[in-house]
Amino acid sequence: MALEIGILRADDVRPELVNAFGEYPEMFENLLRTASASEDFLECEDLIFTSYAVNQGVYPTQIDSHDAYIITGSKSGIYDDEDWIKALKQYVQRLNAKNKKLIGICFGHQLIAEALGGHAGKASCGWEIGVKQAVMFKGGDPRFSGVSEFCLAYSHQDQVLKEAPGSQVLAATPNCPIAMTSLGSHILTFQGHPEFVKAYAQALFELRESSYPAEVYSECKASLSIDTQHLEVAHWMIDFMRA
Repeated sequence: MALEIGILRADDVRPELVNAFGEYPEMFENLLRTASASEDFLECEDLIFTSYAVNQGVYPTQIDSHDAYIITGSKSGIYDDEDWIKALKQYVQRLNAKNKKLIGICFGHQLIAEALGGHAGKASCGWEIGVKQAVMFKGGDPRFSGVSEFCLAYSHQDQVLKEAPGSQVLAATPNCPIAMTSLGSHILTFQGHPEFVKAYAQALFELRESSYPAEVYSECKASLSIDTQHLEVAHWMIDFMRA
């Protein structure tokens, strides 16, 4: 059975990196197709992807055109006074009202919280970049029982400061107390980036080096030798969207 996924693209990849890594929807497609085809994920199914440039005001004609939606990361802040951000918050509210499956990544994680009554803003720690370990809270969502921690690439200076009412906070990093959340059976969000391959993360951090404090950048470079659990997280995403 096919799983139809709408990717709500909230940003464009830097032009210097597009040829090598593609746009963000392609990164998610590559991640989820690789995870779906992996030997330890036996229930492989047909994944159908359609991308919508919501940062340019493009949306599906019908909200029920897809089984599930993913909101990508973005260099924009959810507090920016942009019409497309306001429109995306309203769309999240519509998706939530219909209990549509929805996954938010980084900016998407923050925007979903803000749209549904939580709050996101500047992190007191400043930039969090590189590979970070998130520790799962005990007694959280039973769909992730048996998982104690996982590593992903992170790239943010904003974060969720207060989760949306009714949400469960499932995991935290040392500098990000709300690194993963769920809401009911239809919303799942992550501050980290499962779609970032190491080469892309490294290239992006190098291009932005002047934006980071020297110590933060040095720690980031060292962290890129740590393995991430991006495929495991992708399995969670597929299971979640399919359930």
